Amino acid sequence: MESVSVAELVEQLDLNVENEVEYTDRLIYSSEVSRPGLVLTGYKDYFPHERVQLIGRTEMSYLETKTSEERQDIFSVMCSEDTPTIVIARGMEVPAELTEIANHYHIPILTSRSKTSRVLSNITNVLESKLAERLSMHGVFVEVFGMGVLLTGASGVGKSETGLELIQRGHRLVADDRVEFHQTDERTVIGEAPTILRSLIEIRGLGIIDVMHLYGVSAVRLSKRLELIIDLVVDDGTIEYERLGFEQETQQIFDVKVPKVRIPVKIGRNLSTIIESAAMNHRALEMGYDAKTTFHERLAELIQQNSEKKL
Repeated sequence: MESVSVAELVEQLDLNVENEVEYTDRLIYSSEVSRPGLVLTGYKDYFPHERVQLIGRTEMSYLETKTSEERQDIFSVMCSEDTPTIVIARGMEVPAELTEIANHYHIPILTSRSKTSRVLSNITNVLESKLAERLSMHGVFVEVFGMGVLLTGASGVGKSETGLELIQRGHRLVADDRVEFHQTDERTVIGEAPTILRSLIEIRGLGIIDVMHLYGVSAVRLSKRLELIIDLVVDDGTIEYERLGFEQETQQIFDVKVPKVRIPVKIGRNLSTIIESAAMNHRALEMGYDAKTTFHERLAELIQQNSEKKL
C-alpha cells in the first residue's frame, strides 16, 4: 500500500510541529482529509481515524464554547493509534487538552498560518499526487508549446532522437524511456520521470545524455499534464492512415480518454516539425478552430459554384 510520511507533509507544506513526539515514521495511507464537524457534536459513528484531521476556525470556535472536560471527551474520540496527524489552520493556539491526548497516542500536531481552505487544498494535492495509482508507459514525454505530448512507438523507431531534436528547438523534456502517470481528477493525467531517470535521455550510439547539464534547467520539466499521444509508426506501405483527419482516435489512460494521432516514419520526414504542427493543431481544436471544418465548407462552396455554372 502506498503511503506518505508525516515528515514529507511537514517538509513540502512548511508546517510547524507543535508537540514533541517522534513523527518521522508515522505514515498516511488515505488522501482524504477529515474536518471533524460531527464528532464535535457527539456523533461518534463512522469517524475516519485513519485520515489527516484538520481543525479550522469554525471547529476551534465551537471548541472554545466547551468546558475542559467536554474538550477532553471530544479529543479522545478524535485521537487514536490510527490517527496520522492533526493539523490546525490559521496559526491558532493548540488546546492544552488536545496536546495531552495527542502525546498519549504519539500523534504529531501540526499548524499552518494559511486559511483553512488553502491548507485543505494543499494537503489534498500532496496526498493525491503521492498516493494515486501509478501507470508506467514506454515512450518519450515532452512539453511542446506548453502541451504535454507523449511519443510512443516500437523500439528503435526514433522516439528519443526526435525528443532530443525537439529539445534543441526550445521545447522541454519530462521523461525518456519510462514515464509514470497518475490521475488527479476526471480530466487530468499527470506524467513524470522516475527519480533515477530525471533529465536523462538515451541516444543510440551516444549513450545517456544529461539534458539539464547540456541545455540548462529550462530544457527540463519535472511533471506535465498529458494532452496528446503521438504514435510513431514505421511506414512499410501496409498501414493505411487517415488522410483528412476526420476520425479522432483516443487512448484511455485510467479514466481519461487522451487524443491520439499516428504519424508514419520514413526517410526524409522531419518528425520534429510534424510533431510541432500536431501539437499546435490540437491546441487550435481545443480553442474551437478545426481545419477539417474549413476544408469541408470550402469543398461544399466549390461544389455549389460548379453546379451553378452548369445551370
